[in-house]
Amino acid sequence: MKFYSTNNSKHLISLQEAVIKGLAPDNGLYMPERIPVLSRDFFNSLSEKSFREIAFAVANEFVGEQISNDQLKNIIDHTISFDAPLVEVEKNIFALELFHGPTLAFKDFGARFMSQMLGHFAKQQNREIVILVATSGDTGSAVANGFLGVDGTRVIVLYPKGKVSEIQEKQFTTLGKNITALEVDGTFDDCQHLVKQAFLDQDLNKSFFLTSANSINIARLIPQSFYYFYAWSRLPKKKNIIIAVPSGNFGNLTAGLIAKRMGLPIQHFIATTNINDIVPHYLTTKEFLPRPSASTISNAMDVGNPSNFARMLNLFHDDHSAMKSEITGYSFTDEETRGAMKEVYKKYNYTLDPHGAIGYLGLKKYQSQNSEMTGVFLETAHPAKFLDVVESTLEARIEIPDELKFFLAKQKTSISCNADFNSFKNLLQQI
Repeated sequence: MKFYSTNNSKHLISLQEAVIKGLAPDNGLYMPERIPVLSRDFFNSLSEKSFREIAFAVANEFVGEQISNDQLKNIIDHTISFDAPLVEVEKNIFALELFHGPTLAFKDFGARFMSQMLGHFAKQQNREIVILVATSGDTGSAVANGFLGVDGTRVIVLYPKGKVSEIQEKQFTTLGKNITALEVDGTFDDCQHLVKQAFLDQDLNKSFFLTSANSINIARLIPQSFYYFYAWSRLPKKKNIIIAVPSGNFGNLTAGLIAKRMGLPIQHFIATTNINDIVPHYLTTKEFLPRPSASTISNAMDVGNPSNFARMLNLFHDDHSAMKSEITGYSFTDEETRGAMKEVYKKYNYTLDPHGAIGYLGLKKYQSQNSEMTGVFLETAHPAKFLDVVESTLEARIEIPDELKFFLAKQKTSISCNADFNSFKNLLQQI
């Protein structure tokens, strides 16, 4: 399997190159040269397979030619070391809980898979691999913890000052070892822009072996498709399935679209955002208008220029009508988000985090006109990661898991950085 740039389909490279480089030299994102379609027998037996067996079968379609079965099995066993339970919240509505990993967020799947992939490839390099990652919250904690202590790698996390929760911040600023946190005086989009500029800078690429652990990296994208197959396999009814994906950078939705291209019978996707509604606006108007992101209580989705939109366009061959036929987009305010959290807690005794609440809202809105559909929404992070928002909204105490208490008790260590690239470049060369 080769991988090409979304900016140049003739630019083909190996999996190893795609994972290590992260971003194509023409600033495009890597995509598999073809989307393999799984057999009918595979889907007929899916309910009998374990999560690890499902993940291995899916991953093997993309990486099997370059990684042995034993090596891939070890990578999958490390990645899928926790469950992703499907919980029925109300009739025909299920929450796919993706927050049972070590940092209590869905990004644990992608980060753990990628850390093992890069660790495997790093052994074949004579230089340390430096991973740059921009985060609006959960990506930083997942990547930092996924790569902690991995030989041959160093992680530099860029995050916007004052725009992530205390718990999220502590999860990547207290680790030490091969993890460095840069506190950027700006927005997530500024952080993401600095990372992209770094990859295109000749001086930095001479000094460092740079790659990315954001969802722009194909090794983050592939494992995010695993849990779509797993969720479908655990549904009591497997027809007329719709999935609502709370979205920021749109890697999670892109992974779902790839799963559908592989044959997973998902009828429709709902792309739900907060007021940073770039993609829902595009779906409605055909206008893609990036803008500076606005701060919300669902901060991991505060993205004003979603990187993975390039992959979405690529999957649909730039055909707006085709994309709109498979995806409906909705956006919701903080007030609407809090309203959903209160309603679900009161009526069903289920605690939503602000991101899952937006997924739930989108699912309910779509189901209001498609009542025969069975819906799944992605619960992407544990509610305790947004403790102030959840407790003030529900007027109730939320128990903090031991995993988060461990981080809260530790001392934050970060380096201040402004959003100017030259300043960032100089700082990077001094670390």
